[in-house]
Amino acid sequence: MKRVLLLLADGFEAVEASVFTDVFGWNKIEGNGERELVTAGLREELKCTWNFRVKPEMLLQDVKVEDFDALAIGGGFEQAGYFTDAFSKEFQDIIQQFHQQKKIIGAICIATLALGKSGILKGKKATTYSYPGSTRKQELQQFGAEVVQALLIEEGNIITCASPSVGFDVSFLMLEKLTSRKNVEKVRGLMGFS
Repeated sequence: MKRVLLLLADGFEAVEASVFTDVFGWNKIEGNGERELVTAGLREELKCTWNFRVKPEMLLQDVKVEDFDALAIGGGFEQAGYFTDAFSKEFQDIIQQFHQQKKIIGAICIATLALGKSGILKGKKATTYSYPGSTRKQELQQFGAEVVQALLIEEGNIITCASPSVGFDVSFLMLEKLTSRKNVEKVRGLMGFS
């Protein structure tokens, strides 16, 4: 069984990770059972934005990209140290490897900036956090992305979104690309989404 890698940075927002763990978890039990989600990070214990701690299943150094179909990344808060991991060489290398192998990549909110820093968004449409007064879209543009005013953008194998509120949409779209629309409709319905 191929897997989805959920890449966690120290300072990640729990809700942005949980959309992936829940959708792929529901799929494993109630959907077609395909695709296992595995968490990975640079540290044996990660602190979320709101201070509780999580132990990833793998350390990033042990990840073999060929064992995975897709990469999922939730955003976090700069004040919680998110960019220390997200902009690290190790994170950037793994993002580039997934992209080089044309695997699906989904990023929520400011996780798009990690994709931008890796160089994989140059000349591509993308979106990121867009609250009035935020500078995140300008930062994304500086990485060479064509920034679009939209909640969700799918550009080739890359999916980006503008806020945590769109996280479930990213996760369901990734599941659909990895399984089928019929399967996603079943999982969505069982989870209470119309």
